[in-house]
Amino acid sequence: MTAYEVAVRAEATLGEGPTWDPATGRLLWIDILASRLHTYDPSTGRRTVRTTEQHVGAVKPRAGGGLVLNLRDGVGLLDPDGTFRWLHHEPVPGRRANDAAVAPDGSLWAGTMRYDEAPGGGTLSRVTGDGSVEVVLPSVTVSNGTGWSPDGRLMYYIDTPTRRIDVFDYSPDDGRVSGRRPLAEIEEGAGFPDGLTVDADGCVWVALWDGGAVRRYTPTGHLDRTITLPTPRVTACAFGGPDLTDLYITTARVGLTAPSPLSGSLLRVPGAGKGLPHPAFSG
Repeated sequence: MTAYEVAVRAEATLGEGPTWDPATGRLLWIDILASRLHTYDPSTGRRTVRTTEQHVGAVKPRAGGGLVLNLRDGVGLLDPDGTFRWLHHEPVPGRRANDAAVAPDGSLWAGTMRYDEAPGGGTLSRVTGDGSVEVVLPSVTVSNGTGWSPDGRLMYYIDTPTRRIDVFDYSPDDGRVSGRRPLAEIEEGAGFPDGLTVDADGCVWVALWDGGAVRRYTPTGHLDRTITLPTPRVTACAFGGPDLTDLYITTARVGLTAPSPLSGSLLRVPGAGKGLPHPAFSG
C-alpha cells in the first residue's frame, strides 16, 4: 500500500477525468454533475473553478492552446481567451458525455452514456480536429477509461458494467481498432472499473468505483499493485507533475448515504510511477 496525500480537499459530486496539462503546469479535472472544470497548480497550490453550460464528461488540452470539452450535447472548444464554440453538436435526449481521451494521432475518443445507464445506450466515437465524427463502438453502456500503450499499437478501454479492461489492436496509420479481447476482469466484490491511465512501462492503472482503490495491471493482465484509498467511489487516475511521477486520483460523493470526509476530493500519490506524456487534441 502506498501513502496518499490530499491535493485538493473538495466535495465534488462526481469528480472525474484528471489530466496533466504540460503547457500550463496544471492538473485539469472535472465535476461532471456539477458542471465544473477545476484546475490545480501543484507548484503554488492555486486552484480555479469554471462552470460549464451543461454536464461535462471530460476536458483535454488542445495543441494550439485552449481546451476541448466532452459535453452533454457534443464536443466543444474553449479558446485561450475563453470563447466557446461547438465542434460537434449532437444532442440526444437522456444521454450525456462521459470519459474521453486523446489518441496518439491527436483525435479525441469521446464516450457517452444514458443518464439511466440503460444497456447499450452509449457510444465511443472518434472526433477529429475538423469536426468529423466516427462512431467506433455504437452500443456500450457506461463508456469509461481509454488509453494507449507506449508504442501506440494497443488501445485499452472500459465499459464499466462489463467489469473488464479490454484491449484492442490500434493502427497508428488510420486510427482503426480491431481484435477486442479482455486484458483483465475485476472480480465480484472488488468494485467496478472506471477511469484508467497507462504508464511508461505499459502497465494499466484503473480506478475502482465502489472498490476504494486503484490497481495496476501489467501488459499481460497480471495484477501487481493495489493502492487502497479512504473513499469507496474512486473514479479516475492520471500521472502529473513536471516529471509525470505523481499519480492524481479523482473521487465522488454521488449516491453515498454517508460520504467519507475525503469523498469528492482530489488525491495524489507521490512517486507512484512514471507516466506517459499525453498528446494534445489537434483541433
